[in-house]
Amino acid sequence: MKLADNKATLSFSNGSPSVELPVYQGNVGPDVVDIRKLYAQTGMFTYDPGFLSTAACQSAITYIDGDKGELLYRGYPIEQLATQCDYLDTCHLLLYGNLPNAEAKAKFTKTVTYHTMVNEQMQFFLRGFRRDAHPMAIMTGLVGAMSAFYHDSTDINNPEHREISAIRLIAKMPTLVAMAYKYSAGQPYVYPRNDLSYAGNFLHMMFATPCEEYKVNPVIERALDRIFILHADHEQNASTSTVRLCGSSGTNPFAAIAAGVACLWGPAHGGANEACLTMLEDIQRMGGISKVGEFMNQVKDKSSNVKLMGFGHRVYKNYDPRAKLMQETCKEVLTALGLENDPLFKLAMSLEKIALEDDYFVQRKLYPNVDFYSGIVQRAIGIPVSLFTAIFALARTVGWIAQLNEMIGDPEYKIGRPRQLFTGSVKRDVPPVGAR
Repeated sequence: MKLADNKATLSFSNGSPSVELPVYQGNVGPDVVDIRKLYAQTGMFTYDPGFLSTAACQSAITYIDGDKGELLYRGYPIEQLATQCDYLDTCHLLLYGNLPNAEAKAKFTKTVTYHTMVNEQMQFFLRGFRRDAHPMAIMTGLVGAMSAFYHDSTDINNPEHREISAIRLIAKMPTLVAMAYKYSAGQPYVYPRNDLSYAGNFLHMMFATPCEEYKVNPVIERALDRIFILHADHEQNASTSTVRLCGSSGTNPFAAIAAGVACLWGPAHGGANEACLTMLEDIQRMGGISKVGEFMNQVKDKSSNVKLMGFGHRVYKNYDPRAKLMQETCKEVLTALGLENDPLFKLAMSLEKIALEDDYFVQRKLYPNVDFYSGIVQRAIGIPVSLFTAIFALARTVGWIAQLNEMIGDPEYKIGRPRQLFTGSVKRDVPPVGAR
């Protein structure tokens, strides 16, 4: 980051002296006012619930322009990455800052592929969960437990440890998600295969059984790979900030990523696609397309508490660029599976049409987001709704690791310590029991 030509001057109406604060410029995006010395100079903190106006770090990984509807990984538009690269290309890009050439891609792919198996003891750990446990509860436990099984790579300050733990997490997350699914379904675990692609291997571990050969459908394989790319990173969102905050204490990478998994579980974050599909199924039970108008009127009625899931975004004030790509994939998958007339997809199209034409939604810029379509795609593939967020965590793992590694390599990073505006009781004395 570089100093801007101007400085910010903070003045007070009570006559206290003004304070000059440095202003820094990024390569793109808003400038930032450096308030690190504010408390020392004024005895005051800033107040920013949700950190909506606070840059907690400098990063060179992902950039979002919410007004333009633009998402860049290391400068590359998401549209180009999703159509011209695969997920492991994207992983290499996020981790190392560049797209691999043919030689580097072959080496990276081989390294990830040969780390997909998990310690055999992990399956005995998994058996301690109830069969009906939510997959995200299982994943939080399994990812955190990796530090017990792979304690030779838990020193966050050792670059070699960070490297091998990054590869292990990227490689083993599909295996762990598939194991969690097989366990809940009461089916035997399927071991990874080195002759399949990253997405193809995951599909095989999910849907193969010992009874017969399972062939990976290339359309489904590409669709899943695209889902992984679109969810690989998304700047300083809640789960990424959680990983950074957790990692700032010096904890091991597996624990930091487990914290990210736990944060992602929330319905306002990673659980949004699950909530979106649940909404569509609820409308279907109400009567389907014939009830869409009635449902949208309820959404507009603030007293109804009915929410429209899968529309609008905290950052994007324009069309979510990932949603356009996901819509294309949705059509391809449904066509390949002979589900063009799928009632939920038709219902989704009807909802989208109203949202794009009705002034209420247009004025509020409530466009479809990536969650709106990804749930339909995963349901068509045969992935249960409860597993949607676990697959999101699988895809986002590389982004979390890249952000964590970037933070550790930043000479300015410190353990996170947010401040507060205290509104509780002032100092008081404890009265005797009889006087309380």
